[in-house]
Amino acid sequence: MNLSKPSSSSSAADAPGLLYAGFNQDFGCFAAGLDSGFRIYNCDPLKEKMRKDFEDGGISIVEMLFRCNYLALVGGGKNPKYPPNKVIIWDDLKSKGIVELEFRSEVKNVKLRRDRIVVVLANKVFVYVFSANPLKLHTFETIDNDKGLVALSSSQNHAILAFPGRQKGHIQIVDLNTFHASTAVTSNNSNTLPTHSSSTTSSFPHHRHSFSSSSHNDHQFPNMDRRPSMSNTGKIKNSNSINSSGSTTVMTTNVSIIPAHSGKLSCLSVNSDGSKCASASEKGTLIRVFDTSSGKLLNELRRGVDRAEIYSIAFDQSSTRLCVSSDKGTVHIFNLDAILGNGASHSPNNGSYYAEKVINSFYSNPMLSPSPSGNRQSSFSFMKDLLPKYFSSEWSFAHFKVIADCRCICGFGQEVNTIIVICADGSCYKFLFDPRKGGECVREHYTRFLKDLDE
Repeated sequence: MNLSKPSSSSSAADAPGLLYAGFNQDFGCFAAGLDSGFRIYNCDPLKEKMRKDFEDGGISIVEMLFRCNYLALVGGGKNPKYPPNKVIIWDDLKSKGIVELEFRSEVKNVKLRRDRIVVVLANKVFVYVFSANPLKLHTFETIDNDKGLVALSSSQNHAILAFPGRQKGHIQIVDLNTFHASTAVTSNNSNTLPTHSSSTTSSFPHHRHSFSSSSHNDHQFPNMDRRPSMSNTGKIKNSNSINSSGSTTVMTTNVSIIPAHSGKLSCLSVNSDGSKCASASEKGTLIRVFDTSSGKLLNELRRGVDRAEIYSIAFDQSSTRLCVSSDKGTVHIFNLDAILGNGASHSPNNGSYYAEKVINSFYSNPMLSPSPSGNRQSSFSFMKDLLPKYFSSEWSFAHFKVIADCRCICGFGQEVNTIIVICADGSCYKFLFDPRKGGECVREHYTRFLKDLDE
């Protein structure tokens, strides 16, 4: 959630000096970028883990890498700490920037994984090896992407990258671990590999836990790899070796295109292993979930009827649920399959199941009935082939509304059946949902994480 630029979603309730708020990969922590530095917080229980104050500028993007000591920073605000066209890899153990990447235009977003750095500009996406001297692996072109939409899987074994396509409403899916070799005959004299500005490539030391808690000790990563830099033309053509006969081995990676929406993309997310991708358009009424390997539409979920701006979409750790926040101030929770939390199937012969009681209480409405997944749907859904698409939509099985009249992002908490919400007014919420009954969620905790800025 980049708050550094005024937009139609800006609110007078926004905390003064707050430029950015974003979760880490497992939603156990979140970072706040300020006009005077940045801070790291543990989500549950809410606790400030680290702060860095700068006297000479603000930070508009703070991208964490789980709980390790490396962060990606981008300057922002009225007086940026760093030029907005630079990405700084910050080592919290050394309390300084150790890597700097410079671009020709403003950086819109940054994503990290243990082996890759992804940088998003208005019309391009760059992928680098995460090393002391980052080497550029890929360059992808996109449609205008002022929001910096991008999603990167966090699993150590799967590196799936999703970002806007070259056409409105399209999503590009790239498996960064998949390369295909082919051979091209070329002259040895014309095959000088492009390199990073540094002539040597040294790897980082092990990632270390700077913001760890006793329950998070499984994200120690090995040294960064040492892949050669690669050129990028058309289909992402990457030369990396020349044999004695003068032939060049060319490494290519395939890009899959998913025509997700007819309108411009507004929000994008992938699950931890990258097998699923969720998206919303600027209209904000539908959330679509796709299989990233086949492009198949898995779920079409309806947030509402009225137009809305979607702020965030997040999968739970098992990829069986999705939570969505929007400018309506309501967070919706959807089920993605027909499996209960206790493993029971959603079957009419299996007794009551969650969302059944929802229909009879808060959502008492003869026009609605529970779907096989437990989400709400129209009672006329059995006639979906004859009626408009609206009647086959699935609605959220649980929801809640935040007090704050401002932008907010949400994610599933570390505690089972909980949702954490971070708002632009400097507030943090924790809600509990009932996986069987659904309906209105219960607020368990509310606090302001930027109290000192309010004083």
